[in-house]
Amino acid sequence: MTAQESIEYAPETAPRLRMAELAPDVYKAMIRLDTVAKRGLDPTLYELVKIRASQLNHCAFCLDMHTKDALAAGESVERIVQLSAWEESRHFYTEKELAAIELTEAVTVLTDGFVPDAVYEKAAKHFEEAELAQLIAAITVINAWNRFGVATRMTPGHYQPGQHA
Repeated sequence: MTAQESIEYAPETAPRLRMAELAPDVYKAMIRLDTVAKRGLDPTLYELVKIRASQLNHCAFCLDMHTKDALAAGESVERIVQLSAWEESRHFYTEKELAAIELTEAVTVLTDGFVPDAVYEKAAKHFEEAELAQLIAAITVINAWNRFGVATRMTPGHYQPGQHA
């Protein structure tokens, strides 16, 4: 037995319920919404947004999925790791990516009840209106997925890149 094999990890938690099986029409509608929300967005930017929202929402399943998809799409481990501390690691991202990440945080958290004008205006400088609308849709969709994942305790670790593409 190797040292790695002798490590005893905590048991895997089973999901509370399976949304895809119990609410299949909702699940299929979410997949369709996700598909149309990402149209016209850079795939790397799209994954960074999904990862950042999932970090904020503590959705382990979505973090597992979107980090794997980002890596499979050619994103670097370094940029993914630094995303949780993007404010101190700004030099890893473009100004457009930073605007999208900041907008993602503002739309995801909503602790003040609104998206600050400065955050919105910064995003509007980097995105054409139609692209900005798609970005807001993508942020909204990942937040909905995160809520399904967290509420039902979807189990991370089993996703394969592109599995739901």
